[in-house]
Amino acid sequence: MKFLKYSLLVALFCVAGALSAQDLKFGHIDVQGLITQLPDKIAADQALQKQATDLQNNLKVMTEDLEKKYTEYLEQRETMDELIRATKEKEIQDYDQRIKNFNMLAQQNLQKKEQELLQPIIEKVQKAIDAVGAENGLIYIFDVSSRVVIYHSDKSIDCAPLVKAKLDIK
Repeated sequence: MKFLKYSLLVALFCVAGALSAQDLKFGHIDVQGLITQLPDKIAADQALQKQATDLQNNLKVMTEDLEKKYTEYLEQRETMDELIRATKEKEIQDYDQRIKNFNMLAQQNLQKKEQELLQPIIEKVQKAIDAVGAENGLIYIFDVSSRVVIYHSDKSIDCAPLVKAKLDIK
């Protein structure tokens, strides 16, 4: 009798588990692909490209100036007094170091600017994904662009069209 009750209880849990497992809904989306289609992302990329071009132009002017100073130094090196030669060499080395520092700071500045521009876009997409998940009763929405999801079946809902609708993307 005890065995029968135990067996019945196990069977009941198995049936309940099977029924609830049928209600589980999963979705997937290519977040990177979606973000690249956003007008905000395109505008951010253009702003970053403009800033990068400006910084690159400044770096080019500085590099050309350094090359000019170095060429002049090489042409006049033999006729220079030792003190003047040492001063010019130090000046060229210092200028070269300033260019390297400028380049490093420019890269850091661009990375910071990219994060500043992308953060609101990522938050906007995340809110849309959250809304789609909640509205459609999804347990999880997997990002297939991250390559973490190894497999998704045809039963997994492609959430991209729903998220695009939330973001007013055609």
